[in-house]
Amino acid sequence: MNDWPDRRTGDRSERYGRGSASPQPEGAQAMPHIQRRPAPPQRPTVPPQSQGYDDRYQGGQPGYGNSPEPGYDSGYNTGQVYGGGAGGGGGRGGGRGGGDAGYVQGRPPVDWRRRIKLGALTLVVVLLVVSVSTYFWADGKLKREVDLAKVIERPEAGDGTNYLIVGSDSREGMSAEDKKRLRTGSAEGKRTDSMMILHDGSNGPTLVSLPRDSQVEIPSFKGSESGKMFQGTGRQVKLNAAYAEDGPELLVRTVEFNTGLRIDHYVEIGFGGFAQIVDAIGGVEMDIPKAFKDKKSGADFQAGKQTLNGEQSLAFVRTRYAFAGSDLDRTKNQQKFLAALASQTATPSTVLNPFKLYPTMGAGLDTLIVDKDMSLWSLANMFFAMKGVTGGDGTSMNMPISGSANGNLVWDKAKVKQLVQQLKNDEKVTVKGN
Repeated sequence: MNDWPDRRTGDRSERYGRGSASPQPEGAQAMPHIQRRPAPPQRPTVPPQSQGYDDRYQGGQPGYGNSPEPGYDSGYNTGQVYGGGAGGGGGRGGGRGGGDAGYVQGRPPVDWRRRIKLGALTLVVVLLVVSVSTYFWADGKLKREVDLAKVIERPEAGDGTNYLIVGSDSREGMSAEDKKRLRTGSAEGKRTDSMMILHDGSNGPTLVSLPRDSQVEIPSFKGSESGKMFQGTGRQVKLNAAYAEDGPELLVRTVEFNTGLRIDHYVEIGFGGFAQIVDAIGGVEMDIPKAFKDKKSGADFQAGKQTLNGEQSLAFVRTRYAFAGSDLDRTKNQQKFLAALASQTATPSTVLNPFKLYPTMGAGLDTLIVDKDMSLWSLANMFFAMKGVTGGDGTSMNMPISGSANGNLVWDKAKVKQLVQQLKNDEKVTVKGN
């Protein structure tokens, strides 16, 4: 009985290869012949209107002749891809289960995880480049003109950081129109209009205003320009006279001598820069408890909440003659305004908005004068400490006053000594000022 599959011929022994028991040497194996059934007649695939030229393989000649004779099957693969899954045609881009797995319409699948990682990395790089560029841009704008190394006989440093913040009446860079609009006058040179000590420590920030009419002693000092030594004679003057006599270095020397507190950094801003900062952030909202007017400063305010522009803000912090307490009341308004300015500037709407951040930084840095050791980091710390003055741990006060002499305000020496000791030790301030 022949056990070959249907339609196969040949000797059964021919299907054994090496290792068969046949005594005959193994030779070339003949492929069994497979007889094909006649192919069914095929319908023409060329539309009737396209009869004539046929670019398919026809009649054994490419592109010429008629279709092969019916019933002839050459065994030539017509292009069908075998092995496709259910419902799929052959080749890439086939339906479900067909073609190469993992391909959709001829393209590899999207690797979203890789794209997210690349996007995040790109964002980090961009932010880093922008931050570094902004740092160097801002650092280059700082005017480091005050040399605290020229200050002699300095007190020992305590805990925390002490900033001497000075508002001057400098009109540098202001046009005649600006001076008229801001009511600054046209006096030459510059004088101190406000002075404050900001202590930044672990027990919260403390802001102490030094009234410019405070009576102080001018100590011995070294001239900032000449380098010449000037011996102290016990002269009693108003505090702002020290600045007028020999600038920031003598002012720092006088404050340190009369308080015993070491000043770590010096920051000064003029009239014009102050107004520009306020305008750059779109104004500062203030709650004014009582209406007041002052012809000299140009102040004219109603009671209640209102947003002050640069011109109005400058009038607000300069007004003194409209208040019974004169300079003491003015310093309280200055503290209140500066805290509000810092609080409203350090907001996401300003920090994250380059159209507000850069004009604000540019306006401030263009007019700021700082000491030679001041860094942008120290300046930022001062700014945020100023913002925290009105917070739960912050304190703002005037230097304690015991009375007056010759129209000058006399400090309460006992309270000043206690205040300075608490600041040096970075303790919670319990001394009350005026």
